[in-house]
Amino acid sequence: MTITHASNEEIIGRSEINDIEAILSVCNTDPNEVQHSVKGGGDTIFTWDYSLARPQLRKLYEKAKTGQWNGSTDLDWNTSVDIEKTITADQLLIGSGIDPSLYANTPLAKWNDKEWLEFGIESRRWTLSQFLHGEQGALICTAKIVETVPWYDAKLYASTQVVDEARHVEVFARYLDEKMGGMYPVNAHLKMLLDDIIKDSRWDMTYLGMQIMIEGLALAAFGYLHELTGEPLLKKLLRYVMSDEARHVAFGVLSLKEAYEDMTDAEIKDRQEFAFEASIRMRDRFLQQEVWERMGVKPRDVVPITINDPTRKFFQQLLFAKIVPNCKKLGLLDRNDKWLRHRFEEMDVIQFEDHEDTGEEFTKFEIGAPLATVGE
Repeated sequence: MTITHASNEEIIGRSEINDIEAILSVCNTDPNEVQHSVKGGGDTIFTWDYSLARPQLRKLYEKAKTGQWNGSTDLDWNTSVDIEKTITADQLLIGSGIDPSLYANTPLAKWNDKEWLEFGIESRRWTLSQFLHGEQGALICTAKIVETVPWYDAKLYASTQVVDEARHVEVFARYLDEKMGGMYPVNAHLKMLLDDIIKDSRWDMTYLGMQIMIEGLALAAFGYLHELTGEPLLKKLLRYVMSDEARHVAFGVLSLKEAYEDMTDAEIKDRQEFAFEASIRMRDRFLQQEVWERMGVKPRDVVPITINDPTRKFFQQLLFAKIVPNCKKLGLLDRNDKWLRHRFEEMDVIQFEDHEDTGEEFTKFEIGAPLATVGE
């Protein structure tokens, strides 16, 4: 059977992955929207087979039951957070996250320390806001997995993840409200991806989009921020969330590896294309269009530089440190003439393919275990 190779235009809506105009054309049409409805797909599946046929999923289920924590009592919400002091200290470690020398011909050239500090605060608020919105997406998607996955073992584990995700939404929302003074709306690129995952009727696509792609990137992003910040409440919050997220990604890896072993090349190609589309949407969201606008800077003045800024590019690449090895574990990199491998080469993230996949390393994220440096 001949596999048709779709073009970038057909998959992501543009031929060049760095087409700035196409990226910036995706924006929130209603930033004040409070509720958002998506027509979900997929049949609700009952199973009358209650045998535990998948020992690895049973192990995850047991880990989840003993790994529960309470966001109200296990975190000290009386901790005073001086956000200006926190961001100043974080910027001393890594700077502003971009290379200011590249922006000499933009409005950023006139910024003083006050503007750079304000940018750092807004970036942190924006980042945590997108974490929050992504966690609500995970809450909804995992509830969908409970309904649609045909395996009893997977339904049991997914039910524990629903509780985990509710807890994550709770603590990020509370931190933003009490310590950051508010939040940003959901980024349009993230919103589009969440909509696509919810609409797809195939249960494994929910796994791929949420457990592998969004949760995989989140795990790397949480690790980066946990390593960076010295703010004790946020640091502990992220550590607890990471202990859950590693199980979630492992759940996706273990489940999909079994599902993909029997799929045809054409079926795998659909999954490869979706993984590529999800990767691009997640990369595009980190261009922070909303932050630039709030800072009074036109995104078109800075995003063409930001997308190639070595400092920002390095951070964005690190975010794929979990996604790429997990896709390799699932056999998605090299099926169909190495199609996804070539796409990750185009994105300049293939160097992470031999990092440890989360299907094996989730125990290293348990509370009390020492964490490796992000990207290792």
